[in-house]
Amino acid sequence: MSATEAAKSFGRLVDRVREEHVTYVVERGGKAVARIAPIERASFTMADFKRLIAALPHADEEYLTATERTTAQRNRPRKRRNPWAR
Repeated sequence: MSATEAAKSFGRLVDRVREEHVTYVVERGGKAVARIAPIERASFTMADFKRLIAALPHADEEYLTATERTTAQRNRPRKRRNPWAR
């Protein structure tokens, strides 16, 4: 397809690429300069996610205890200091 033709019908061209998975080669002066094609999407299922999580290293008890202690300290409500009190 020529670059001029692609420019004139770009909306329809993109629709066909998306809906029909068609690939176009755009030419200028008889030479290929670009390709318009659908993006290859990798599928990642819930089963893939479960395998990924299972393969990760597990935290040891000392780390979990330290994390819980720090989280509890940081999540306490703050007491605002009265700027007028001395």
